[in-house]
Amino acid sequence: MKKNFRRVLAFALVAILALAVFAACGKTDDGNTKPADASQNADEGSAGKGGTLVIGATGPLTGDAASYGIGVKYGAQLAVDEINAAGGINGIKIEFMMEDDQLLDTVAQAAYGTLKDGGMQVAIGSVTSGACTAFKAEAQQYGLFFISPSATAVAAIEGYEKAFRVCFSDPNQGGVSAEYIAKSLTDVTKVATLYDSSSDYSKGIHDNFAAAITENGYGFEIVVDEAFTSDSNTDFSVQLQKIKDADCDLLFLPIYYQEASSIITQANSLGLEITVFGCDGLDGIITQLGDKADLAEGVMLLTPFTANGTDEKTVAFVNAYKAKYGDDNAYLNQFCADAYDAIYIIKQAIEEAGITSIDENTDISELGDKLTAALTSMTFSGVTGDNCTWSADGEPSKSPKAVVIQGGEYIAAD
Repeated sequence: MKKNFRRVLAFALVAILALAVFAACGKTDDGNTKPADASQNADEGSAGKGGTLVIGATGPLTGDAASYGIGVKYGAQLAVDEINAAGGINGIKIEFMMEDDQLLDTVAQAAYGTLKDGGMQVAIGSVTSGACTAFKAEAQQYGLFFISPSATAVAAIEGYEKAFRVCFSDPNQGGVSAEYIAKSLTDVTKVATLYDSSSDYSKGIHDNFAAAITENGYGFEIVVDEAFTSDSNTDFSVQLQKIKDADCDLLFLPIYYQEASSIITQANSLGLEITVFGCDGLDGIITQLGDKADLAEGVMLLTPFTANGTDEKTVAFVNAYKAKYGDDNAYLNQFCADAYDAIYIIKQAIEEAGITSIDENTDISELGDKLTAALTSMTFSGVTGDNCTWSADGEPSKSPKAVVIQGGEYIAAD
C-alpha cells in the first residue's frame, strides 16, 4: 500500500513539474517553444511583418578622412531610424551595419566579408572611390545591389549593372558645372581654366567641362586654358598673369582645396579680381585658408548639400540631424546628406518593386535584379537633388546645386 502511494505521489510530482515547465514556455509564431526568460520586449519592433533588410556599408571611420565615413554613418542611421519608426518599408524593418575600411582597398575587401557574414543583403557600398572599386569587385561575385553615396570615380561602379551612385561622377561634374554657369551666371562670356593635368579627378572634370561648352553651344568660351602638375603646384604666377591679361569673367578650378587656396592667395597678391567656380574638391577651402578665409568670399562650388539651405527638405533633414546627434555639426556634411538619400532611394526602389517580405533566405542576386529594374525606372527627390533618375550605367541625372562662400560660410547660391 505504501509502495503504491509513493508511486502515485511520484507521478503527481512529475505531472506538476511538467505543467510548470509548460507554463514557463511560450509559443513562437512558428509553433516552437522558447524559454520564458527570453525578453519579449527586447525583440519587440526589431523586425517587421515583412522581415528585416540588412544594409551594409564600409568607410573610413578612423584616420584623416574619418569625417567622411562618420558623416555617412550618421546620415544612413538617421534615415534607417526614421523609416523603422514609421513602420518600415512595406512592413520590412531595416538593420544598418558599417565597417571601418580605413580608406584602404584591401581593408574594404575584408570588411565586405564581415558584412556578408553578418547577413548583408543590399549595400550603400563604400564612401571613397578606391575602397568602393574594391567593394564592387566583391559585390559582383554575389550579385549584390549597392548605391554609393559619395564614390565619384568612374571605376567605382563601372562595368557592374547593379552598382549605382547618389553623387555625380568626377568627369560628369564638368558637364554639370558648364550647365550651371550657362543657366545661372549669364553675364559670364570669357572663362579661364586652371587644372591639375596629372590628376584623373581634375583632368576628367576639365575635359568634360570643355566638351560640354562645345557640344551645347553655351554662351561663353574658354579663352585661357592653363594646367599644372603635382610637381609644379606651388607657384601659379605665370598662369594667373595670363588670366589677368585676358580680362576673364570666371576662373574654373576643377581641383582640390589645397592647391585652390594657394591660387586664390596668389591671385589676390596680383590684384586679380575674378569669380572663382569649382566642384566638390573645393569643399574645405575655408578651413585651409585659415586666417585668410576672407579671400574665399564669393567663391562658388558645386556641392549637393549645405546645412544653411532654406528649402523644405534641407531644413527638415538638418532639424532631424540635430535632434538625434545634437548641435555638433562636424559630420553634417555632403557625405551625411548623400547617405541619408541613399537609404531613402533603396526604400523607394523596394516599394516600386512591390517587395513585401525579406528574410535570411532571400536570394541576394534576385533582390538586386528587382532593385536595379526599379531604380532605373523611377524618379527620386531628396535632400541632395530633385527629380533624380538613373541610367543603366548607374549614373544619376539631377539638377546641379551650387553654394557661394559668404561671411566664412557655405550658402546656397539659388
